[in-house]
Amino acid sequence: MAADRVTTYDVAKAAGVSQPTVSRVFSRSTSVDPAKVERVRAVARELGYIPNLVARSLNSGHSFRIGIVLAYLKNGFFGEALQDFSKALNKQGYSVTVYFAGNSSDDIDGIIDDLLADQVDGIVLASISLSNALVTRVRKSGIPCVLFNRGQSDPDVSMVTASNFMGGKQATEFLIKAGHMRIAHLAGWRKALNGVDRRDGFLAAMEEAGLEPLACIDCHFRRTVAMVETRKLFHQKVVPDALFVANDHMAFGVLEVLREELGLRVPQDVSVIGYDDAPMADWKTFDLTTVRQPLPQMIDATATMLLSEIADPSRASEKIEIPGELIVRGSARMPAGVTRMTAKP
Repeated sequence: MAADRVTTYDVAKAAGVSQPTVSRVFSRSTSVDPAKVERVRAVARELGYIPNLVARSLNSGHSFRIGIVLAYLKNGFFGEALQDFSKALNKQGYSVTVYFAGNSSDDIDGIIDDLLADQVDGIVLASISLSNALVTRVRKSGIPCVLFNRGQSDPDVSMVTASNFMGGKQATEFLIKAGHMRIAHLAGWRKALNGVDRRDGFLAAMEEAGLEPLACIDCHFRRTVAMVETRKLFHQKVVPDALFVANDHMAFGVLEVLREELGLRVPQDVSVIGYDDAPMADWKTFDLTTVRQPLPQMIDATATMLLSEIADPSRASEKIEIPGELIVRGSARMPAGVTRMTAKP
């Protein structure tokens, strides 16, 4: 015969607290003394107590699930972000379900159906390549939603981004100070505000320096497209002496083309700066100078904003931009007086 299931009353008795206290501990309430929380959890582990999440959902009217919608996970930045989101939301008592969406109407309809069927309490749209149509459909569903790492010119949508314009400007200014004159930009996506802002920052820095961009090419944030466009650039009569690439995922492919296919030295022949500071950027193979997105702060702000909207659906939308940081490594020529890892906004 199976052993009786351990209840909150059993945990309360063994821990020397009341049953409501145990319930508050496992509902992630902040009203319980931290020492009691630690004691209750230790006793629960020892007794083998398993919280009844179904009962919790029925009692509260919430599923305690957050849906995170992505277009892909090829970019290492999103893998890291997803892991950090899970940790941050788990601490608040929420589980995370990941959904993948393309930009076709069938994909969008399917994702909305899944989100509604799963009764998620809130949604994070976490990819710059997701279409505005998906954002519109999510808003119409009535589920609280925050855009992460993507902007949109809609006053009723909450969003958290890095300061993309300033990041693009800062990266370009670094290249100009290092003496580069023939600078090209492998841009993101003209339909994504993040990509547009990084491009505009690039153009602003070039204009202030009195320089004409050698090229400014929409690469859709796709590595393969950036590789193709790099080959084209270096088969022209006048070739770049520096490239500002709109994300690290593309920059890794660009470095591969420059070094392995074209036999160029980086940064002696051409400098490369990326954007994101994905985990691979620090690998010796890439040693990529890049604009670091302030991921911990962005995750924190997104989770706080979303949980606030879940608690108060009438809450006004909010837009937060967080400054990034230029991380100086070995893929770009150094301006005079600058050393590795020292340049900041």
